[in-house]
Amino acid sequence: MDTVQMLNLILIVILILILILGFIAAILIYKMRKKKEPQNTNDIQVKSQPQAKQNLITRDGKSIDSIYKFMEFDEVLDNMIVRKGRKQYVMVIECKGINYDLLSEDEKNAVESGFIEFLNTLRYPIQLYVQTRKLNFEDLIKNYHNKIHDVDNQIARLNTQIENARRNGNRDTVSRLEFEKNRKQNILEYGESITDYTERLSESKNILQQKTYIIISYYTSEFGDTSTYSNDEIDDIAFSELYTRAQTLIRALASAEVTGKVLNSEELMELLYVAYNRDQSEIYTLRNALNSEYDKLYSTARDVIEDKKNRINKQIEDDAAKLAANSIIKADRDEIEKRKKEQKIRQRALEMVEEYKEDMSKSLYEASKQNVQNANVEEAIKDKPKRRVIRKNV
Repeated sequence: MDTVQMLNLILIVILILILILGFIAAILIYKMRKKKEPQNTNDIQVKSQPQAKQNLITRDGKSIDSIYKFMEFDEVLDNMIVRKGRKQYVMVIECKGINYDLLSEDEKNAVESGFIEFLNTLRYPIQLYVQTRKLNFEDLIKNYHNKIHDVDNQIARLNTQIENARRNGNRDTVSRLEFEKNRKQNILEYGESITDYTERLSESKNILQQKTYIIISYYTSEFGDTSTYSNDEIDDIAFSELYTRAQTLIRALASAEVTGKVLNSEELMELLYVAYNRDQSEIYTLRNALNSEYDKLYSTARDVIEDKKNRINKQIEDDAAKLAANSIIKADRDEIEKRKKEQKIRQRALEMVEEYKEDMSKSLYEASKQNVQNANVEEAIKDKPKRRVIRKNV
């Protein structure tokens, strides 16, 4: 075997080894990626949802993170909050209480007995959550305006019917329509007064509403191994158990004169939205976000430091505006006082010239009067001439 054949054989062996190593590397890479991928399609959906928005950048260069990245829940599903990868499900009951202080002694005793009964029915842990919100009258005022507009249109139609009845000479119809028109007119005036009162009330920023919620949790570990169940089956089991517990609590609360209802998915999202966006929830409500067809729930709260800087800058602007306004008012007041003083000095100087009129020639008298009227009082006072005594003829 010569040298050329030997080199060709070595080259072939090297190529075969390279191919084998490449195949082994491809298998290892595939296995590593397989381990990193989620095990089911539902996990893929949950994790892929926030990923779509994680790389967005705001105008000031800050990145927008999905709410799923830092909030302690996975999603809101079927009136439940899903947490910890479908290991915990939460349902919320909103309670509407009564004014205990206005009740009689018998009624108070009945309420206390009902509350004791409620506590005795508890067979699982619950949590109480109180949330304070500023009242938003925007939707209420809009509804009032729509109703007023509807009543106004009804009155316009009645006016047309009355005119037609008068042309036809039907007095009974005219009388009946006039009575209906007066009734609608009273409703219109009452609605306008209520709307005006509500609008003035909405201008106050200190109207708060306190809501109490009962939090019920259910853990999938309570019914054993879940590996044989699909995600839909786990959701159905959790919903059935939580709904049964919620209805039991609502009936127990009714004995204490406290009404309750289970929050639906949209109300749960609003509860979470207000909890995480307390300062901005009044300005940008969840309803606005849903009407804008947003498909993700994002926090609109500004950075704490940026918010503090903005408040300081606003305070500086307000103080500067007050200082400028006070300075202008003071300068204007000083200018008015100065003009009044100069006017009095000029008037007194003219009176003094009149007193010595007989001791001066006509040209001197006229020149003196002209100088007094045209003189700069402030400069004239600074430039004090030597005093010249002029005696009047006796």
